[in-house]
Amino acid sequence: MPVAPKPTIGELEAGYSGCCKALRLLIREGRSIEAIQRTVAWERLTLLHKCLPTRYKAPDYLYALLKREASQAA
Repeated sequence: MPVAPKPTIGELEAGYSGCCKALRLLIREGRSIEAIQRTVAWERLTLLHKCLPTRYKAPDYLYALLKREASQAA
């Protein structure tokens, strides 16, 4: 199975809002943190944080924020 090339920083930045939206949807669906950590969205958010930590929060932090947001909305 061929391995897809790693996305560029520009591609990661362009897809940031989509990854956050995917994370929000996965949380709303009630997926476990372990399942969410295996997604492409999580992987891309992790890469973005590693490359630009001052501009982008860690996925764990985003997860906590979105989880709290979802529980308050319910």
